[in-house]
Amino acid sequence: MAKADKRSKPGKAAAAARPALRLVKDEGRRAAAKVKSAPAAEIDKQTAKDDLVITALDLNAVPLSPAMTAYFKKCEERLGFVPNVLKAYAFDMAKLEAFVAFYNDLMLAPSGLSKLEREMIAVAVSAQNRCYYCLAAHGAAVRVLSGDPALGELMAMNYRAARLSKRHRAMLDFAVKLTAGPWEIEEEDRARLRRAGFADRDIWDIAAVAAFFNMSNRVASATDMRPNSAYHGMGR
Repeated sequence: MAKADKRSKPGKAAAAARPALRLVKDEGRRAAAKVKSAPAAEIDKQTAKDDLVITALDLNAVPLSPAMTAYFKKCEERLGFVPNVLKAYAFDMAKLEAFVAFYNDLMLAPSGLSKLEREMIAVAVSAQNRCYYCLAAHGAAVRVLSGDPALGELMAMNYRAARLSKRHRAMLDFAVKLTAGPWEIEEEDRARLRRAGFADRDIWDIAAVAAFFNMSNRVASATDMRPNSAYHGMGR
């Protein structure tokens, strides 16, 4: 029998997330300041243009809607920069607003999955798809939220080499199987997640996060989307 849904209450979830969000904000500001203050000659050649040429497509940005203007400002305040993925979508306000709304619902809304667990799924899926943008951006998030730089590297390289709990191993195995061979998912895969302590609503969230990043990975790879150079220094 599926376990009862134990999704966090909004108030408690928000309170629990504040220390991690403060850490992300501080890391983002420090990394962005480091990039801005470094002489051009000292910036690695591989990332020197990543904050200027974001994708390989020639798509002109349109004026931001009031909601997206406020959202970009909030990113600047919290991270010290606007993630390049948002700038990449800024050629079409409908697409940008839809992307932001879906991302925020999946990654930030109350869930039986912690923020770190959702970021771990993002990195494991992105590693399977070899998505440079998402590995850089979400690998940084795993390092920051966990306080463990090695965990971020393991998620990006091979999560199976990490010393994970049974809960996390089951979660990531499911997300990667869903990525590599979605037609192979069977009841036993869902049953394994239930045995690891996940409610049916949690299984939905695992699948939704994995599916979202499969979409994002493919768009990023198709357009050669480049991550902000600041991500590389975060959580080190």
